[in-house]
Amino acid sequence: MRAFSYTAPSSVAEAVEAIAAAGGGAKFLAGGTTLFDLMKLGVEQPPALIDVSRLAELTTIDTSRGDHLVFGGGARMGDVAADPVVRRDYPVLSESLWRAASQQLRNMATVAGNLLQRTRCPYFRDAVYPCNKREPGSGCAAREGIDRGNAVLGTSEACIATYPGDWPVALLAFDAVVDVVGPRGERTVALADLHLEPGDTPQREHTLASDELILRIRVPVTPAGRGSTYLKIRDRESYAFALASAAVGLTLTGGGQVQECRIALGGVATRPWRASGAEQAVIGRPLTDETTRAAGEAALAGARAGAHNAFKIELAKRTVADALRIAGERATR
Repeated sequence: MRAFSYTAPSSVAEAVEAIAAAGGGAKFLAGGTTLFDLMKLGVEQPPALIDVSRLAELTTIDTSRGDHLVFGGGARMGDVAADPVVRRDYPVLSESLWRAASQQLRNMATVAGNLLQRTRCPYFRDAVYPCNKREPGSGCAAREGIDRGNAVLGTSEACIATYPGDWPVALLAFDAVVDVVGPRGERTVALADLHLEPGDTPQREHTLASDELILRIRVPVTPAGRGSTYLKIRDRESYAFALASAAVGLTLTGGGQVQECRIALGGVATRPWRASGAEQAVIGRPLTDETTRAAGEAALAGARAGAHNAFKIELAKRTVADALRIAGERATR
């Protein structure tokens, strides 16, 4: 790990001033559960860290508003997952957090940091191998290597790394927005516009500037929250990243037909993946086996398998179908 300077501002305004003064390459530090690992591996080498972990103004959780749930960027994953209103009215949000990591990590990691976590592709995290995400233009070792955990949606010739997060998948399904601040002021970014597919520039993973800080995450209130779930399939039940996951929320008519449907995928794409085609496949229809299977097929349309990850396509289709059934049962309670 290289030497770096450290600053602990006492307010968001001071944090913005500090990162502007630090110059290029400086990073905000919150929970540090990903950043420290990458610094020790030599993947991240920031010359300065701006510690925002003690800023109380970033840790708020407000579920009492009538239009949005509001989560401060510095709120801990474990606190949001355990919030009684979130657990009751938005199980998809709670489940995406408590299935994301060990309890120790959830007690440290922040919901904003979780949005911006970097891929777990082993070729990215091991500097011995070429990686366009880590060193643009060096090549993608995963394309000719062991790609079992890599993406089948949103890939490019330059990168097939899977986006690792769970919480952002649930947020995407529910049209969340992110309020950010930087030296140029505040702005709001739709979650759907936050993460980028790799294309020819896999080193650009999101649309935030390097000196922008996530203030809060806002999730619109919707009845589909009650009928929701986050289903995550992984190699082991605890502390493992998704091979395939689905965030689903829906409402049903009195006759049992799907009125509103929201579906997003994790574990199979280079970014959190909204499955709009799958949503349209079930709206206006009853949740039969045929309908849920059709949704799974639509969700994976255009998927491209590599040498070792073709199983993910069928797995993700079944994950979508199963998540729809779980959400449907909850929607009828």
